[in-house]
Amino acid sequence: MNAPATLTRDCAADFPGMVTHDGKPWHYLDTAATAQKPRAVIEAMARALGEDYATVHRGVYARSADMTFAFEAARRKVAAFIGGSEDELVFTRGATEAINLVANTWGRTNLKPGDRILLSQLEHHSNIVPWQMIAATTGTVIDVCPLTDDHRIDLDAAEKMLTEAHKLVAFGHVSNVLGSVLDAPRAAALAHKVGAKLLLDGCQSAPHMPVDVRALGCDFYVFSAHKLYGPTGIGALWARADILDAMPPWEGGGAMIDRVTFAGTTYASGPQRFEAGTPAITEAIAFGAAVDYVSGIGLAALHEREARLVAQLRRELIAMNDVTVFGPEDSAGIVSFTIDDIHPHDLGTILDESNVAIRAGHHCAQPLMDYLGVPATARASFGLYSSEADIAALLKGIARTRKIFGKG
Repeated sequence: MNAPATLTRDCAADFPGMVTHDGKPWHYLDTAATAQKPRAVIEAMARALGEDYATVHRGVYARSADMTFAFEAARRKVAAFIGGSEDELVFTRGATEAINLVANTWGRTNLKPGDRILLSQLEHHSNIVPWQMIAATTGTVIDVCPLTDDHRIDLDAAEKMLTEAHKLVAFGHVSNVLGSVLDAPRAAALAHKVGAKLLLDGCQSAPHMPVDVRALGCDFYVFSAHKLYGPTGIGALWARADILDAMPPWEGGGAMIDRVTFAGTTYASGPQRFEAGTPAITEAIAFGAAVDYVSGIGLAALHEREARLVAQLRRELIAMNDVTVFGPEDSAGIVSFTIDDIHPHDLGTILDESNVAIRAGHHCAQPLMDYLGVPATARASFGLYSSEADIAALLKGIARTRKIFGKG
């Protein structure tokens, strides 16, 4: 049996943002919100904005051709990173736009009054609101799958809830609050058994574990570059080629057309049909650079490192009798918790004074907060650059906060 992959080198040195302005270590524990950027990504974007810059898909001059090649090479890299092919991957402004794209193209075409969509209790707002909006215009009904006692999507409950009226199941692959990992192949099998499609929100899975969309069995997969150590303003929608080919365009303009006349317009095939206007050229190239960087390190090694950090932090927090820790023991890179009588915002503010950055709030998951019975949680989330020193700084900051509040 092969030994687990191990991340041995100190990746923090690759990230210029991991120090404060006065040169002190910055204990960044908010990667689930957005990841810091390695120099390889920063430099790739700077080159694309500078000496390599030109438009794509239009110019007949050499630099434009070179930039077009680099842009489409980035598409191939990003698609291959999740086990897909380039004709199945649409560049979007992020995962939010990708979900809205599916809702407004596939959804408007395929959903009708009486059809049903199954979401779960732990979804990010971006995987709730677009479906509410499309349900309001199509007459579709939304059902909500509950969670298990250890805060996973309850697929036994989903199996009982699903009927042939369900046309779509849209689940988070990894919860952005709880870190719980969905059994995606089983979810796909359950959805397909009743004729429904499965959309996976991969924002928290693509940066933290190996992903193969074909092995997962999903029909749509969305994720964002900025959580994968890439730039903001770009993400991706992967969809099975047959589904993508049958989806109508969402936005009209340049680049997404085949032929335009005032009598009518025909549209481009494949991903280009959904990429109206000048694309995010430099962002796409930096997205590709981020994929190269992460692939060079290895997601299996990254996942193993983060699993150890999660286990360590959970042990330390659970040992405190006034702390509640949410999510399963094997959460993927995320630990959410509350401290009795200390609001997460207060904790986050005091931690910041010690150069420790966490997320405090509802994490764009207000229905989940209602389900957990709390207004907010504190969330520590790990990345390539995280280490035991970050946990030590967090715990020291928690001890200081408890003392300030008269609890220690």
